[in-house]
Amino acid sequence: MKKLEEYIRSIPDFPEEGIIFRDVTSVLQDKDSLRMSIDQMQACLDGLDIDVIVGPESRGFIFGVPIAYNLNKAFVPVRKKGKLPCETIEMEYELEYGTATIEMHKDAIKPGQKVAIIDDLIATGGTIEAITKIIESLGGEVVKIVFLIELEGLHGRDKLKGYNVDAVIKYEGK
Repeated sequence: MKKLEEYIRSIPDFPEEGIIFRDVTSVLQDKDSLRMSIDQMQACLDGLDIDVIVGPESRGFIFGVPIAYNLNKAFVPVRKKGKLPCETIEMEYELEYGTATIEMHKDAIKPGQKVAIIDDLIATGGTIEAITKIIESLGGEVVKIVFLIELEGLHGRDKLKGYNVDAVIKYEGK
């Protein structure tokens, strides 16, 4: 069987020249690599006391829900502003060109709950940093953050200092 890294499609010069886009859809389209990605991300949570899995749309849903299911834990979605129907808490964060706002239901995390955040990729870290702030403002404790891919050249971990962060696959560049 191939290594998980071999399933990730690398697309040069997208979205701009000099960038190598790491496409996870090729992982999702193959049953073996999908299983490997879920299993390897889930293994990063071994031995931890976790109450809730949190994942941002959309690929955090794809990887987070099966992990939550496997561990018999609740899953909490984080959405773009205006997509959740009940009372929410929101956080604005910086993008490369502007800002974005994410939301979570106000009653999704209870004080004292231990939370793992699952997402497909860490680039600059802004989205996950905003999610940690929302979780902590609701009284939750972020005990682990797991990514399938880390783009080390973008230094996203710098925004997550003090958190237990893992990535299954690491690329040196952007």
